[in-house]
Formats: sequence, structure tokens, C-alpha cells
Amino acid sequence: MPSPPAPGPLALLDTTGFARRKRTSLWSVGSLLLVSALILTIGLAATTRTENVTVGGYYPGIILGFGSFLGILGINLVENRRQMLVAAIVFISFGVVAAFCCAVVDGVFAAQHIEPRPLSTGRCQFYSSGAGYLYDVYQTEVTCYSFNGKCQLKVRSNTCYCCDLYTCESTEPSPTYYEFVGVRSCRDVVHLYRLLWVSMVLNVLGLCVGIITAAVLGAFKDLVPLSQMAYSPPPPPQVLYNPAQQILAYTGFCPSPPTVPTCSSYPLPLQDHRTMPHPALEGAPMDTGAPGTRDAAQPA
Repeated sequence: MPSPPAPGPLALLDTTGFARRKRTSLWSVGSLLLVSALILTIGLAATTRTENVTVGGYYPGIILGFGSFLGILGINLVENRRQMLVAAIVFISFGVVAAFCCAVVDGVFAAQHIEPRPLSTGRCQFYSSGAGYLYDVYQTEVTCYSFNGKCQLKVRSNTCYCCDLYTCESTEPSPTYYEFVGVRSCRDVVHLYRLLWVSMVLNVLGLCVGIITAAVLGAFKDLVPLSQMAYSPPPPPQVLYNPAQQILAYTGFCPSPPTVPTCSSYPLPLQDHRTMPHPALEGAPMDTGAPGTRDAAQPA
């Protein structure tokens, strides 16, 4: 069964068109790399602002950044460009999904669980342990006043708390954060609120830029310049198979048949049969005497 033909390039471009497409791809991947770096920086700044508020907006920055790095490598490669760009598109696709999820989570958390009005008007208090160290843990009870009376609230050291957001009569946990642990002042909470919205906007931007970059890389991975096709090596010799003779031969590599020596056309020299000794007389002694000598030697 003949093997299926290898998939060829979808488009052949000249040197100018290929360079223009390459430059466009580099701009797209560079923009995505810049956006992913901003997502990672803002996300880490937001998640390290407090101890009791965990933000996961920096994960898309890691995935998109790695995909952008693979894309830059794949664009500048010649041999394995298609494989590297396919891997970059896969990572960018996962990063796009993660950016969408984190944008929704950060936006909902900032809108539902943080109330900036008491923080911006100065109605929240900051409790410090008094020792001057951020990581010294102390605990105290503060008095919060409400419409029906007052109640006690346990607060750790280095905590910004808002009695306006704490309901003394309710036994269920408040949907809004009324205390933020591990901050230096209540201004850090305001910064956290702003960082969450910035992280959400950057994730939405990373979502859009990631989709555009994946589309650009998907179109670029199948482009081949004409100069590369002109200087490509020739295909290997084709193997021919003859079922009748059961012989495999390479076209152009079949050895020439050995030459058979032929008889010389010159006549052989003739020999004189009179000078050649007879085989039957080779062992007999030669008689050189006279004819009467042998009879005289014999006794009478």
C-alpha cells in the first residue's frame, strides 16, 4: 500500500512577503509577552498585599509568558518552526482560558467582597501590636458599636478592621470583608481594591491579545519562503520493487555487470610434431652405437 503524501505548505511567499509576515508575528508575540509580564507583576503585588485575601490573577501571566517565549523561538527557527509554533499556540490557548477565569473571579471578588467607601472616608481603624514589627502576632478585643448596642471583636495585630461592615447581631459570616490581616495601614486595602480591578482589566486584555496572537501564529506556521524551497536538498532515490524477480534496486546505483574475458583472435603458434618427443619413448634408453656393435658384444 503506498504511503500517504506528506502535508505540504499552504502558501509560498517571496522573501519580502515572508519578512512582513514574520515581523507581524513578532509584534503580536511581543505584545502578548508584555501583557503577560504586567499580569504577573500586578497579580503578585495584589496577592502579597494581605494575608487573608488570596488572589490568583497572576497564573495567566505565567502561562501566556511561556507561550510567548515559545512563539519567539519558533518564529526565528528554520528546521522545527512548525512544531515549536504548535506548542506555543497550545500554551497560549490554555493561557487564554485561564485569563478569562481569573478576570471573572477577580472582578466578582472586588465587586462583592470589598467595600471601598468606609476605607476611603477613614471610618476604618488600624490596630498595631505596638512593638513595631510586622510579623509579631498579638490579639486583642476592640469594641464595635452598632444600632442595637455594642459588641466585642477580636482583632490580630497589623489588621485594618471596619466596624461599619461588621454586624454584631448576625451569627452568619458577613459576605463583605470587614478585616484585612497583615497590612501596614488601611491604605494598603485601598491599593488592593485598585489592584484587583487592574488585574481584571489586564486579564481581559491578555484574553484578546492571546486570541489574536494564536490566530497570527496559526497562519504563519504554514508559510514557506520561496528561497528555502529553491535551496532545499533533492529527494532521496526511489526504491523500485520488481515482484517477478524479487530484487530491490536503487535507480542510478545498479552496478555494471562484470566483464567476461574473451578468447584471443590471434592464432596460436604451430609446433613441429617431429621435434616433439613421443610420450611412449620418453623412458626408453637411446641407442647411439653402430649397427654391428651390439651383435659383436653378445657371446656366441
